Amino acid sequence: QVQLVESGGGLVQAGGSLRLSCAASRIIFSINPMGWYRQAPGKQRELVAIITSGGSTNYADSVKGRFTISRDNAKNTVYLQMNSLKPEDTAVYYCYTGPGYWGRGTQVTVSS
Repeated sequence: QVQLVESGGGLVQAGGSLRLSCAASRIIFSINPMGWYRQAPGKQRELVAIITSGGSTNYADSVKGRFTISRDNAKNTVYLQMNSLKPEDTAVYYCYTGPGYWGRGTQVTVSS
């Protein structure tokens, strides 16, 4: 069974940075698109960023210019570098790959 394990969340002040990691196992990582989603309390889960097997990326408008998704196929790991964090970035961040595999999430809290 595919496993996705996120890490790197925490509490940070507004304007700060965090880097999330997602380690994948039991998949052919190099050929799978990988994504980061987030869910804030009382809100729907939303796409944050996605990276294809070829390294093409796409971002939600709300994080463009602040977040960067990347992948290391040798380590079966996808990253989300988050800079200039805002209180509205507070959410549980989930790693995703198809078809339908989710990590358990990591909490990111940004204080004002």
